[in-house]
Amino acid sequence: MDLQQLKYFVEVAKQESFTKASQVLLVSQPSISKMIKNLEDELKATLLDRSERKIKLTDVGAIVYEQALKILQSVEDVYSSVNELVHIEKGTIKMGLMPTIGVLLFPNILAGFKGEYPQIDIDMVQCSAKQLTLKVKQGDIDLGVTVMPVDYDIFETIPLLSEELVVIVDSEHWLVEKESVHLSDLKNESFILLTEDYVLHDVVTKSCVQSGFEPKVAYKSSLWDIMGEMVATQVGISIIPRSMVSRFNNEKVHAISISYPIIDWELVLIYKKNKYLSFAAREFIKYIQSNKL
Repeated sequence: MDLQQLKYFVEVAKQESFTKASQVLLVSQPSISKMIKNLEDELKATLLDRSERKIKLTDVGAIVYEQALKILQSVEDVYSSVNELVHIEKGTIKMGLMPTIGVLLFPNILAGFKGEYPQIDIDMVQCSAKQLTLKVKQGDIDLGVTVMPVDYDIFETIPLLSEELVVIVDSEHWLVEKESVHLSDLKNESFILLTEDYVLHDVVTKSCVQSGFEPKVAYKSSLWDIMGEMVATQVGISIIPRSMVSRFNNEKVHAISISYPIIDWELVLIYKKNKYLSFAAREFIKYIQSNKL
């Protein structure tokens, strides 16, 4: 068993495809297949179920996958430790941000940090909160800006900001003259929600259920702008963070506070517990702690 075998195996398991893994690794598909077959022969066990269109882990494969992640992470930590000693105040931070939220809140922080550490590069990816936490857990990225709740057994968290969720309605809606509303007053409304990939979908749905009703969903989207336009054209109402309201340059969209229950939208910076953090990542964490949003 060698590291190359484990690396190829992990990537195929992540991508659920030999073809996609080949594209990521820049290695031919036959080479990957042969390497993983050698690993299976060595372990005398089938690790991947190849019978379906998407490659799936077998029971044994799932165990090997978890151990392989730990081994590859340990090796990366060795290289990172050496690199830190050789290249003081240099490095790269792999960071994940949620779409739009990160864009609205983080430019000044990133610019300030870059000014103090010009030799540290920041590679950013944008994805939903659920995808982001998975990437941090798997070690694909070092730090992530996401929303609560998160699993405290897996992640360390640094609070960034907390804001309320508000209802947005069209200019002719019966709520438009109200300053605030109880969530239960919305039980007969049609909702426009983010898709299930987003934590906000779960937060809104759970809050509605706790207020005594299941939200009637008129439409789901992964795009904030489309949600705003649908509200403006009276397709339904939506519940979003207050900071997002300014994104809708539309006089037909109005925001109303939710007086009960108050639903907080808490942004946090997360990183995996017990994972080695490079000099660059640690310095960014210190910078965030001393320059709150």
